[in-house]
Order: sequence, then structure tokens, then C-alpha cells
Amino acid sequence: MSDQTAPFRADVVGSLLRPTAIKNAREKSDHDLRRIEDAAIKHAVEEQCQCGLKVVTDGEFRRAWWHFDFFEGLEGVEGIDAEQGIQFSGVQTKSRNVRVTGKLGFGAHPMLEDFKYLASISGGAMPKMTIPSPSVLHFRGGRNVVSRDAYPHIDDFFDDLARVYKEAVQAFYDAGCRYLQLDDTVWAYLCSDEQRAQVVARGEDPDALARTYARVINQALENKPEDLVIGMHVCRGNFRSTWISEGGYEPVAERLFGSVNIDAFFLEYDSDRAGDFAPLRFIKPGHQKVVLGLVTTKTGELEDPETIKARIREAARYVPLEQLCLSTQCGFASTEEGNAISEAEQQAKLQLVVDIARDVWGE
Repeated sequence: MSDQTAPFRADVVGSLLRPTAIKNAREKSDHDLRRIEDAAIKHAVEEQCQCGLKVVTDGEFRRAWWHFDFFEGLEGVEGIDAEQGIQFSGVQTKSRNVRVTGKLGFGAHPMLEDFKYLASISGGAMPKMTIPSPSVLHFRGGRNVVSRDAYPHIDDFFDDLARVYKEAVQAFYDAGCRYLQLDDTVWAYLCSDEQRAQVVARGEDPDALARTYARVINQALENKPEDLVIGMHVCRGNFRSTWISEGGYEPVAERLFGSVNIDAFFLEYDSDRAGDFAPLRFIKPGHQKVVLGLVTTKTGELEDPETIKARIREAARYVPLEQLCLSTQCGFASTEEGNAISEAEQQAKLQLVVDIARDVWGE
């Protein structure tokens, strides 16, 4: 892997803390919101480049949520006010969800323009687009959030979901995107005994769902352009510095790493909740990469570089060093509220990732 191609030795997951100007403009329903977002994104790109990153995102500044905004832009999906928010460890999100009300379609999705703006200001860095993985649309609500009128047979829904994502991949490619990331909480939830029990309680089989989700993702990525890198961030939940799932990757490792055709897996390894590196033995040799999320975004305290380097060496017992990269464990603001960390601490974390990667792999 050349250090000039994605994924990069020092990479970035996606979301960044929302600047005060954006928060204020949203609260006031400011008609200049897009202009304010443009300026903030340009500044965020400059800061990422100042760290030495060769990849930049727009910080997901135009979104309230990492996933709902994208889904609501699809045809056949609508946002709804849920009875309650998503329960994290000790805190709950705002009450929001989405449901499938009609036949799915990609259409003229507004985030295509969001990517084009990012690409126009990225300079010499590679612009990366982040979108939720298809499995996320189904997992939390299951059959209950998919219209039985539109989809009497759930297999037809999954076929359409794969088709829509195939259209999305091509649309972003046509817009100039060469680095696309699927953000996926589902695979981490399927490692959690608690989350698996919830799936069983609603009458579904978590192992059957894993097989279905793997099939949908692979169908979506069939015949993708060779020069398009697809990453997947496997997230354990990230809301105001808390989490949802815990448990090592072993329950899903063979299916996820061994059969899902992803170019680079971004894996959270910032705490004991993630287990050890042994599941990485299923990573395909050669092409497939692992971006180790060893630097946490949940607290502002900087990790000891030597400790991070030692953990990289430990991971290299299962995956060759040339197939490894480094990033933070997640973004800094999966929702507009953001984690309990300052912008200065955020910048220091990104700089730490770049500095450690430089020491481990060189320029």
C-alpha cells in the first residue's frame, strides 16, 4: 500500500465537533446556514491538512445525525419522532428514527452536492465521504420499520436496499468520490450479548441477520469501480462520549472479515470493550486493510505514543504491518451534540495519529 492511497497510514473516521457558528445558525433557522456551513467546512479541511493528514472529511457538519440525515434523503424513507431515544451507557439521544414507507430509491440525493463542495476545497488531500451502511436502515427496528404494503416479502426489501446502495456508490463515484466509507454499528451490536438478546426478543435470528447484511453489502459493491476504495467503520456507539455495545469481534469476525468485500475496516480498539486482536486473523491477506482505532475520541487526554506503538506491534502478530493503519476509534461528533472534548483536544488527537503513524511507517 502506497502512503498516497486510501486508506492512509494516518486516517480520519469522519465527524468533527460542530462549530458554535453552525449550532447558532441551526437554532435560529438562519437562511445563511449553507454559507456558514461552507465556511466552517473549509476551516475544518485546513485544520486537518495542518495536522499532516492526507485525507479530509467535511466533519459531517451539515448533519444532525451520522445516519438519519442520509436515510431521510432516500426515496421511500421518512424520518419520524420515536417514542424514545437510543439508549447509550447512562444517557439517551433525542427521540428520532426512520421508517420505510414506500419503494426504495436513491434519486437526486442532497449529499452528492455536499461531497462536491468538499472535493472543491480539499486541495491536495483526498476527500472522503461517509454514509451509513445499508444494514443500519433495518437493524434497530427490524421488520417493524419496513412497510408491509411496500414490501410484503422482506427479501424484496433487502434486494432493493442492495440496489439502492449500488446506485449510491456509482453516484458518488460519478461525482468524483474515490474514497467512500460505510459507517456500521450493526456488526458491533452483533458482538454484544445484550444486543443479540434484544434481536431474539423481537423474533429474529441475529446470525441470520448477519448473513443477510453480508449479502446486501456484497451485492451493493458488485462491479464497483477498481479505483474506488470502500471502507467500513465498525462502531460501538458514540454519543456524548458514551457507548452502546461491548464484546470482542470474534462472533462476527469470520463472516465480516472473511466474506464481506470491504477494502478497509476501521475498528474501534480504544478500550477493553473491544476485546483482543485475535479476530484479525480472518482479515484477507494482501489487499484488505485494517485501520486501528487506538486513539479515543471520548476523552481529551492524550494517549502515550509508545503504548499505541506497542499495540500496533501486537496487532501485527495477526495482520502484517503493511496492512495496518491508524486512526481515532470513532469520529468526534456522531451527532450534532458532540463528545465531551474541546476543539483544541480534537486537533491534538488528530496530530497524535499523524505523528505516531509517521514514526511507525515513515512518510
